[in-house]
Amino acid sequence: MQQDPQTQPLLVFDLDGTLADTAGDLVSTLNAILEREGLSGIAFDEARAMVGAGARALVQRGLAAHGVNASEARLDELFAEFLAHYEAHIADATVLYPGVAEALNRFEGAGWGFAVCTNKIEYPSVLLLTALGVAERFRAICGKDTFAVSKPDGEALLQTIARAGGDRRRAIMVGDSKTDIDTARNANIPVVAVDFGYTDKPVSTFKPDRIISHFDELWDAVEGLGEVFRVA
Repeated sequence: MQQDPQTQPLLVFDLDGTLADTAGDLVSTLNAILEREGLSGIAFDEARAMVGAGARALVQRGLAAHGVNASEARLDELFAEFLAHYEAHIADATVLYPGVAEALNRFEGAGWGFAVCTNKIEYPSVLLLTALGVAERFRAICGKDTFAVSKPDGEALLQTIARAGGDRRRAIMVGDSKTDIDTARNANIPVVAVDFGYTDKPVSTFKPDRIISHFDELWDAVEGLGEVFRVA
């Protein structure tokens, strides 16, 4: 008999920098947009440091690196161009982080459910996870435009949990940034942070409940959060 989702504990993941290393395709898309504007591309390491606050902010930061201060209307146009190019190259270089599939298998076998709460737009989030072959594993994939609010508003996380059929008392957030940690805190949800994602400061600065350096460590991190989340 299938388990009632509301009785299952739920892991809610951020996407970029947490489940998947998307920087390659994001940076390639940024440089394509800059070159259309007659500007030079930005070196990968420099551009990767700009990733993490959403695609619109990435475009804005890329322009600012060239001393360009675009109007809000022009930013909107470039953001739309960015999304169109990015969606056409959604997984040219993007891969799941090592250990993600194995971690999902282990937690699923122990009766856990999964969801995604990201500040990536919902459509490319679904498109990406589909391209990576894991979209069907998530009960809900919620993006920046899914609800009236987005991270770090805790309501975005709570509504994701509700859409996944979960119970907020049996949910854990997994993310890579201050935004994710703040979101979990605002929702009063425990949070595990990965230390290999997209953040301008070490995640330890923001004091998540647990920090992991590889998905192989997620099981023990979650188990350490208390009996209510104890996995069999």
